[in-house]
Amino acid sequence: MTPKRKQRLVIVLAILVGVSVAVGLALFALSQNINLFYSPTQIAQGEAPRDTRIRAGGMVVEGSVLRASDSLQVRFELTDYAETVPVEFTGILPDLFREGQGIVAQGSLDNQGVFQAVEVLAKHDENYMPPEVAEALQASGKMPQPEAEVFNK
Repeated sequence: MTPKRKQRLVIVLAILVGVSVAVGLALFALSQNINLFYSPTQIAQGEAPRDTRIRAGGMVVEGSVLRASDSLQVRFELTDYAETVPVEFTGILPDLFREGQGIVAQGSLDNQGVFQAVEVLAKHDENYMPPEVAEALQASGKMPQPEAEVFNK
């Protein structure tokens, strides 16, 4: 092999190694930011990973919201009408958060099976439900019927 070919081979190999390292780092960074959605049934059955950031969605159980009198800590239960998961959140809840409404919470499961939420998102009007929550409720066969019929324009 001539010296010119050896030099070209080294350059090509260096480029391939550089691209491989860049792709590997990008995939690692993306895997750290993935937030998978789990329904309360999946969480209760142990399908959701512990100590990993996930999203959980469902309906807030009527009568389950407990607020601490001396802090912003709130404890409530989330259901898909098949299973129920306890949720703890410290912070200010959205204005539209209330019992019987659909929410999506982002956080992680602790060792006791309590979902430690760091963010709670509530639906924005009476006809909207997050797609993940709607799919989970339809899968359980417990999708609530809308209160009013919505007409398409």
